[in-house]
Amino acid sequence: MNEKLKCIVIDDEPIGKELIVDFVKTIPFLDLQASYEDSMEALAYLQSNEVDIIFSDIQMPKINGIELIRSLSKQPSIIFITAHRDFALEGFEDGVVDYLVKPVAYNRFLKAVNRAKERIQSAAAPAKTETSKPKETAKAPVDRIFIKVNGKLVKVILSDILYVEALGDYLKIVTDTESFTTLATLKSMEDLLVPPIFFRVQRSFIVKLTSIKSVSGNVIELNNGKAITIASSKKDEMFSLLGI
Repeated sequence: MNEKLKCIVIDDEPIGKELIVDFVKTIPFLDLQASYEDSMEALAYLQSNEVDIIFSDIQMPKINGIELIRSLSKQPSIIFITAHRDFALEGFEDGVVDYLVKPVAYNRFLKAVNRAKERIQSAAAPAKTETSKPKETAKAPVDRIFIKVNGKLVKVILSDILYVEALGDYLKIVTDTESFTTLATLKSMEDLLVPPIFFRVQRSFIVKLTSIKSVSGNVIELNNGKAITIASSKKDEMFSLLGI
């Protein structure tokens, strides 16, 4: 498939919409047709225009993302964007390619886009032959995320993070120089902060292993003085990663 994939972005939050628009513009095989904050305006566009991929928030006024998709007579590939993981199963039951949990990380966005492209190519292309060319995939240039803090998007370099703490529906992300609080789940961060660089030491904390200064019993002390308890079930695995 040499033609670019036509797509639109729908999100009633301007900052969230612009983030996905910016991500789309970095992918050579995507062609952004339009972006909307009003789901009804997006629906009107889709009723008279065909696209290959829709990036859509789920919770929106007037008509939500799931209702919008179900109203279409011909469904393109759908990538949902949501702050709530509870919508995931309902979305996949409707044939959604993937869903992204806010704050959306660029490498997770790429994974969803490549998955959508593969599905579109599989549906459109004839049976593969031995001379078929390998698929074009997009590569993540930087390991970073954008989180929403006080109404604006803030870039956080993953390698700068010392630890992440779950605070109810919020996360506290602490780096070498700053601390941020944002609406997100620890699970969404655990998908990004993986061993052997990071490790989830208990239900509420993910830590960078190189930031550990000392271990005493079931308590670790980080370079910034933060003391965190290790879950007993996690201790042996953490010691193995640390080479202890």
